[in-house]
Amino acid sequence: MTQNNPNIPFIDLAAQQKLLRPQIEAAISKVLDSGHYIMGQEVTDLEAKLAEFTGAKHALVCSSGTSALVLAMMVLGVKKGDAVFVPTFTFIATAEAVILAGGTPVMVDVRKDTFLMDDEDLKKAILWAKEQGLTPKLVVPVDLFGLAADYDKISAIAKENGMQVVCDACQSFGAAVGNKRIGTLGAISATSFFPAKPLGCYGDGGALFTDSDENLELMKSFRVHGMGADRYENVRIGINGRLDTIQAAILLVKMTVLEDELKKRDEVAAKYREGIKKAIHQHIPQGYKSAWAQYSMLVENRDKVQAALKEKGIPTMIYYPLPIHRQKAYEMFAIGREFPVSDMLSQKILSVPMHPYLDSETQGYIIDAMNSTLA
Repeated sequence: MTQNNPNIPFIDLAAQQKLLRPQIEAAISKVLDSGHYIMGQEVTDLEAKLAEFTGAKHALVCSSGTSALVLAMMVLGVKKGDAVFVPTFTFIATAEAVILAGGTPVMVDVRKDTFLMDDEDLKKAILWAKEQGLTPKLVVPVDLFGLAADYDKISAIAKENGMQVVCDACQSFGAAVGNKRIGTLGAISATSFFPAKPLGCYGDGGALFTDSDENLELMKSFRVHGMGADRYENVRIGINGRLDTIQAAILLVKMTVLEDELKKRDEVAAKYREGIKKAIHQHIPQGYKSAWAQYSMLVENRDKVQAALKEKGIPTMIYYPLPIHRQKAYEMFAIGREFPVSDMLSQKILSVPMHPYLDSETQGYIIDAMNSTLA
């Protein structure tokens, strides 16, 4: 790649595949030879590896990050009339899962510095929900762009109001708070293995983490149509949430390089933070380690910046141009509440290429282009 003719991927999955392809092909062939395409041995092996990596007592894989969230809410008994508090500045799946589980999503604004759920607005949202006749049930902070939410403050508020916390860690697998990794910070944590995630398969996939034996047994049941002693005895209403064995095999291979990739993501992020001058970077609190699913900043005149970078061959993305409360299907869940920070972020947020295989020369080119455009 040269600076005169850049061909810069936003996320370079091809570089990772080139490194791991022989092992991945061998793992897939093993599954094909076994003939166990659903819930094969690789699924069990992956669950053990995921639990070991996170420090959670139990890990259970499933079909996607969205299904992980739905399963978490089903396990914790979300029902009609229950309020589930979610940040409005995030991907729609968090609120969608609440509705699919039978609850009512209640939007919460986010902080200007971390872009994560604002604990003070959470308190206001709880009062508002009670005024609407809803029963506070769960809080679901989102670990946006790879950074864990402030679970200490949020968990304290949840406890005061008789609620549990579900960690939406769909963007943050591999992140940590102090010596605790994602997967150990709430009653249940849900993550995604969508291909672009810090740990991604070659299709859809997800996982749940818990320290509760009871939660694990309910997860297993809900994951396979609410099964009882076997799959033809159904003791509750569930979903088809299983992970394909081939995807589990691919993830097992990818886990062998995950620690190294997380380190490299951190190095890329540090260089962006130091190099790009006239942008507001996501604040990383002391003791927090992001998984850097995205590198997102606030910039002025975003359309102009995007156009200038495009001319130089640099791809950018906007996560997210519309907060959930501005989405047509969800407007009804935010009547009477305002979310000024989320509205502001949606107008200024911009993401640049972020992946473990971003070489120094290419990143320098991106940084120089950003600085010249923002000058």
